[in-house]
Amino acid sequence: MPCYNAAATLDVAIQSLLEGTFPDFEIVVVDDGSRDETFLRLQGWAGRDPRVRVIRREHTGIIPALNAGLSACRGALVARLDADDRAHPERLERQVEMMNTNHELTVVGSLVEGFPEGDVGGGFQAYLGWLNRLVDHESIVREIFIESPLAHPSVTYRRRWVQDLGGYQERGWPEDYDLWLRLYLAGARFAKVPEVLLYWREHADRLTRTDSHYAVEQFLRAKSHYLVLGPLRECDGLIIWGAGQMGRRIAKHLDREGAPLRAFIDIDPSKIGREKRGRPVYPPQDLPQLLAQHARPVVLAAVGSRGARGLIRERLSGMGLREGVDWWAVA
Repeated sequence: MPCYNAAATLDVAIQSLLEGTFPDFEIVVVDDGSRDETFLRLQGWAGRDPRVRVIRREHTGIIPALNAGLSACRGALVARLDADDRAHPERLERQVEMMNTNHELTVVGSLVEGFPEGDVGGGFQAYLGWLNRLVDHESIVREIFIESPLAHPSVTYRRRWVQDLGGYQERGWPEDYDLWLRLYLAGARFAKVPEVLLYWREHADRLTRTDSHYAVEQFLRAKSHYLVLGPLRECDGLIIWGAGQMGRRIAKHLDREGAPLRAFIDIDPSKIGREKRGRPVYPPQDLPQLLAQHARPVVLAAVGSRGARGLIRERLSGMGLREGVDWWAVA
């Protein structure tokens, strides 16, 4: 059974927006086949306030629902919010102000706080901590291949950009992460208001907990697909730092995408000198020689253990390699 009342939390979300200080907006609510009192409550809101419009549909899933809402939007800017989350009363004002100040920005998110406190586990809290450290465009795109760097319900974006890229698309992996990666390759610019403007509800029935689209393997597929289209497009020598489970898993998908994988780097003596996925494993001190063998080499750091990314970053930076140009973190 759900641990919250979806219809009741929808009331809180709508009320928090209507009571905000931003004057010129409308709320488009997509009812994707609800079976409780949600639609009746939505009719009540629409009857009381003309800024609320309701789209009722048979249940077809998150991507068709998102595209239905996007198609119904008439403004230049679209702000996302899920029914069970909470928005800061000044969320719209703060994000629109940032976008109006900097017209180059395509997507503006915010810092995020998870709730209820007792349901926010260590893994989710670690993700939020990482997410909230990425505030400006440079940090967001630098780490965009690690995880989704923007909480989808926190963002406001320029409608035309997303529509020109074909809206939300079904590819078997997370639809929001797919959108950020497509926008990134298209030259979009990202930023966040450095304040908590979204309170993200954690519960056992979230799609990220129940839908196979959000499994780790699907994230690896998405990363590999867009790495080959972007950072690896001109690469002639790919080297993966990490011959452990994460490195081998992403190597599998990169192989399928046709990436020019040449070797692995690892610090584990039991792996050095052996092969993983048919490629040799070398120690870190051999990396300069490996790089010199290729005209356009790229290193992917794929070690998932906590703290490893920082150590690898320090080592690669010390070699003069530029993050986001010569190497990318993917775990």
